[in-house]
Amino acid sequence: MPFQRRNEGLFPNTPPETSDASRRALLFGGLAAGGAMLLPGGLGSATRPFLPVDAATEPSAPPPLPEKRIAFRSVNTGERIDARYFNANGWDAEGLAEINHGLRDWRTGEVFEIDRKLIALLTDLRDTLEVAPRTAFDLISGYRSPATNSSLRKAGGAHTGVATKSQHMLGKAADIALPGIPLDRLRSAARAAQKGGVGFYPVDGFVHVDTGRVRFW
Repeated sequence: MPFQRRNEGLFPNTPPETSDASRRALLFGGLAAGGAMLLPGGLGSATRPFLPVDAATEPSAPPPLPEKRIAFRSVNTGERIDARYFNANGWDAEGLAEINHGLRDWRTGEVFEIDRKLIALLTDLRDTLEVAPRTAFDLISGYRSPATNSSLRKAGGAHTGVATKSQHMLGKAADIALPGIPLDRLRSAARAAQKGGVGFYPVDGFVHVDTGRVRFW
């Protein structure tokens, strides 16, 4: 009896003469389709839904910088300023100019740039002592021109502590008091800050603070 090959597997009813070709066609067709799925823009790419980025995963913008203010009342002229010197974008040029004018040499009218570290130090002292932001410092002396500094040294009396190379002449010092705050508390807060020089003048009613080297008297 002659041998007859049996058809098995995927195509049991396929005639023997066509079964091998059919299998090869199916095999190569499947590989081609699978490869297309792996390629960018392959099968189904036209209908693939767009997946939006979750807003929660996007980096958020940094919070705006806090506004900072400081106020002074000159005990010599009665002039008062309340300046916003720092805003959401950083240092406020208009507010800084107002401070420079407010802390000018009141004897000569000369205006000088006040050290920003001094402005920040005074603000920190006020906040440390829990004083309202718009409470004005009593300003006894801010910037001093060389001529004023020299005349005060020669005058003596209450001004015997005037230094030859005073930080006042650099716009780095202020003689101040804070309404409602005892001078010794103001002095203690300034010394604790360790941000520069601190002088105590209870008879004259003020505390000297500057942004030079740390020292106390």
